[in-house]
Amino acid sequence: MTQCESQERYRQQFEKPFDFLTFNKELVLSHGSGRYVIAFDPSYISKSGKKTPGLGYFWSGCANQSKWGLEIGGLAAIDVDNHTAFHLEAIQTIPSKDQSLADWYAGVINERKDVLKTISPYLVADAWFSKKIFVDQVLECGMHMVGRLRDDADLWYLYQGEPTGKRGRPKKYVGKVYHHNIDMDYFALCHKDKDSSIYSGVVYSKWLKRNIRLVHVVYTGKNGKQIYKLYFSTDTKQEPLEIVKYYRSRFQIEFLYLDAKQHTGLNDCQARNENKLDFHFNASLTSVNLAKVTGWLNVPKEQRKAFSMNDIKTINHNILQLNLFFDKFGLNPYSPKKMKRANELIFYGTIAS
Repeated sequence: MTQCESQERYRQQFEKPFDFLTFNKELVLSHGSGRYVIAFDPSYISKSGKKTPGLGYFWSGCANQSKWGLEIGGLAAIDVDNHTAFHLEAIQTIPSKDQSLADWYAGVINERKDVLKTISPYLVADAWFSKKIFVDQVLECGMHMVGRLRDDADLWYLYQGEPTGKRGRPKKYVGKVYHHNIDMDYFALCHKDKDSSIYSGVVYSKWLKRNIRLVHVVYTGKNGKQIYKLYFSTDTKQEPLEIVKYYRSRFQIEFLYLDAKQHTGLNDCQARNENKLDFHFNASLTSVNLAKVTGWLNVPKEQRKAFSMNDIKTINHNILQLNLFFDKFGLNPYSPKKMKRANELIFYGTIAS
């Protein structure tokens, strides 16, 4: 087969649809720990030119500014106990004048809600998504939202007394929540150590227009300065420490994008066809899933180092070269002496534990 025929075959294959969402869901449920939370996060994809569908200015967290290119909305299953993220599906953002970005992102989740709910009923996203228009649509999907609020979020204590019997609307709120001085009659201490104190209570969010489970975390810096962070869940019965753990685990999706951009060519597609771009984005991110399953999760947890895509590539390259040497020199790789040396060479060049 000539090089031109090979390239043509790849182009034809990338045009064909493939159900990456179902494939990755089965991969996660077969090899993960069983404790998951769904994460959603957009990612900027560099792309020059003017002819590719969906081109526009999108926010790049790396550059800390909007840049010309493409954007994908990535859905991932965060494996909470294994501290890693599995890609589910990447959907290219196609801007519309008749639809806000928040509506577009919520629509992506709504179209896939039946599959997502088989993995986890909770969706976690960063502070940008803590908007009523987005949260309402997530709840309509039958899921709960875990996120973070602005540090100056407008929150109110709920009235817990008996009805007064007076005419008019019953009293609902008793005062505003001041984050530097919370009322311990409405909050409970959940956890405390030398670095942080975690308090929780059910309050009313004026911005989201609903009651939420608020987790108020006070971090103490080295200079003694206190920093406040407000995490929340629309499930008012959810455990406070679980809310914090879910939100902190959200960052695993960023490592997923990082590995795909550095090692599996997420940024390197030259196609201008929407179907081919979709296949490329999902194939690149799914490759990271397969590397985790075949080269990392199969190691016992107590012996497992942090996942390194670079190590997986190095090990597979070493195995390929060793097999070539054994074949060319007619050596038996299964003799005890050679197997010991071969195992040393397989891990040559990997990151030390």
